[in-house]
Amino acid sequence: MHADWRRGARPPDQHGARPPDEHGSAEHSEVRAAVVKFLLMGVLALVLVALPVTFWVRAEAEDHALQEAILVTQRLADHTAGPLATDQLLAGDPAAISELDQKVGPWLDKEGVLRIKIWSPDGTVVYSDQSSLIGQVFELRAPERQLLAGGDATAALGHHQEFENQFESARGELVEVYVRFAAANGTPLIFEAYYDDEPLRGVQEEVLFGMVPPLLLSLFALQLAQLPTAVRLARKIQANRTTGHRLLKHAVEASDLERRRIARDLHDDVIQDLSGLSYALESEELHGQGNNPLLTEARSILQRNIRKLREITTELYPPDLAEFGLPAALARLAGPVQDRGITLQLDLPADIDLDRDQSAMLYRVARESLANVAKHSHATNVRVSLTNDPGGAEISVADDGIGFDQAQGSAEGHSGLRILRDTFNAAGGTLEVRTAPGAGTTVKARLESPAAALL
Repeated sequence: MHADWRRGARPPDQHGARPPDEHGSAEHSEVRAAVVKFLLMGVLALVLVALPVTFWVRAEAEDHALQEAILVTQRLADHTAGPLATDQLLAGDPAAISELDQKVGPWLDKEGVLRIKIWSPDGTVVYSDQSSLIGQVFELRAPERQLLAGGDATAALGHHQEFENQFESARGELVEVYVRFAAANGTPLIFEAYYDDEPLRGVQEEVLFGMVPPLLLSLFALQLAQLPTAVRLARKIQANRTTGHRLLKHAVEASDLERRRIARDLHDDVIQDLSGLSYALESEELHGQGNNPLLTEARSILQRNIRKLREITTELYPPDLAEFGLPAALARLAGPVQDRGITLQLDLPADIDLDRDQSAMLYRVARESLANVAKHSHATNVRVSLTNDPGGAEISVADDGIGFDQAQGSAEGHSGLRILRDTFNAAGGTLEVRTAPGAGTTVKARLESPAAALL
């Protein structure tokens, strides 16, 4: 059965291997998942770019509209109100007020101006289209005082709830503009105008609809232009991973074949010859003349070495791994550990979906780690945990032994783990040893699934 599998036949189902058509389907699925993730990340990037750009464009459009409002108000103040801001107007003469009413009336009717006020430096309203405000005195705020002192004109969009705005507060958001101009006698005055916010919102929408759609279309076109490259890259990555997986599989198979050959040679040749020699020594000891301590000691040493060689052949190629799967093979590792008085706890899932190569690599981590626990750790308890999820498989071997200082180099017997770490790195996995003097040792090894590694 195993020879057929190495020649290319489909392996038994319990080994977890996939038939060729499933491999192809899985590879296409992984590439498709990577491309979908690329597109989703592109959409997320599009949103993350579009939102701040939209707010920035909106703010710039608002600022542009406010500047336009300042220019319009300044022209109204300089060319319409300025020539009529005479001493009579400043003194509250009704004829001067009526004349100014006639001049600003068209602005109030057709140009979107909702309210006009003219302030003197002492805070007196010398003119307003709302006649009840004329002659009232209000304390000038800091921006108005700065404007009279030569500061820049200001415009703001908002709700206005001050007492002086009693006639505007019910209108909601308005554009409020303050500009400075000079009366006929040279007195600096403040011209205040209120505008409806709808024209400003219209300018914002016009700018937004003029800039944002082309921007979004450009980003979307860039995303589409990158899609073929992303697909090719995903396929190339998948092809490289598939090639690496095949190379690793061949390496594991070659290692497995070599282990079987060594185990077979040891069992069929060396162990058989040594067993025959042991029987010969026993026979010589029984039929020889007198008690020969040298023969007794030699036979005892020989029998210990035979037992050791048999243990090695079992470790080189555990039959349970091939016939019954990883859990049974891990259970067989308990014997040597428990023989040394160490309590072993196995935490294994009921269902394990691993192929033969993954099972072999994880088994070797457990075998090497437990061998080190038995020989060097002086532990009383050790726990072997195996987890298997869609992202990959992980095995952990944790003991409560003496540990060691990794800064001083690996402890005696850990060279096998260094070799396994290189193998795991080549397979795209990880192997980590966590330990400290007096804190025990934990060995964790993880093999990522091809789909998880691609994504």
